[in-house]
Amino acid sequence: MRNLHDLPRVRLGVFPTPFYRLDRLSEQYGRGIWIKRDDLCGVALGGNKVRKLEYLLADAQKQGCDTVFTTGGAQSNHAMLTAACAARLGLRCVLILKKRGVTDRKGNLVLDDIFGAQVEFMDTDSYEDIYAEMRERCEVLANQGHKGYIIPVGGSTALGSIGYAECVRELAEQAKEAGIEISHVASATGSGGTTAGLVLGTSLFLPQAKATGLGVDTDPFEEIVSELVKEAAGLVGQPVPTDMDSRFRMIYHVGAGYAIPNAEDTPYIEELARQEGILLDPVYTGKAWAKFLMLVKEGYFDGQEHIAFVHTGGAAALFAMELG
Repeated sequence: MRNLHDLPRVRLGVFPTPFYRLDRLSEQYGRGIWIKRDDLCGVALGGNKVRKLEYLLADAQKQGCDTVFTTGGAQSNHAMLTAACAARLGLRCVLILKKRGVTDRKGNLVLDDIFGAQVEFMDTDSYEDIYAEMRERCEVLANQGHKGYIIPVGGSTALGSIGYAECVRELAEQAKEAGIEISHVASATGSGGTTAGLVLGTSLFLPQAKATGLGVDTDPFEEIVSELVKEAAGLVGQPVPTDMDSRFRMIYHVGAGYAIPNAEDTPYIEELARQEGILLDPVYTGKAWAKFLMLVKEGYFDGQEHIAFVHTGGAAALFAMELG
């Protein structure tokens, strides 16, 4: 197997991120509930995209690019973190965002501006429209002697997914140091790359563990994640896991729609804040966390002593919208 560290990577985050037991909630819910704090990764207000961007922006630099393009919803944490990481590397950043969600200058849109990104909105429901616009911009840049690099929504490419295989390697070491065996790893799924990395990472570094993606959008993530796992495995010279059907499952918790808070999730978001001092946004990580605890109550994790939730960041959205 090719070492993950053999792939080009630019160090942007402060890793390893904290991993610890949520003591009060563990007592309340009757099992060891552990949290991987990727919201505390040392870049801006943190989040899962930094691990992906370490590989994607290294690729951009390798190709000699001086401008990066990416997209997402108006309050995209991925877009904000791309702006922050691009600034750190001296790259120009252009964000072409879907005109959905809170488009007032609040939350992550304030941070996009602070980090010096060029922010534009497109009134479209299709990312393909946005990618077509980006490709045209790259052609214009090329004629001007510059070079653009397009990062898909969420940074969810096979290369970006490697960042979360690396996260599982890190988590496995931390679990060993804590003297526990993690039997399940769960996280929000909004574009598929993080979940794909967790699936590949568990197959490599936590073979006893299963991975559950908690879908906060309606895309067919079973197919998206499976394809990304296949491609990412190829990048590190690893066979595609043969136990995908038993290792990986998607469970959806979208509610009224992507980027729209669910009123039923608010008690879970407030509970984590009031018992463990941890903040969650109401439309991405907060939705996933709420479903995670609903599944605990429903018996989904029965027989599993220690389970882990990956905090993927996004708390800046708390300053842009009301809880449901």
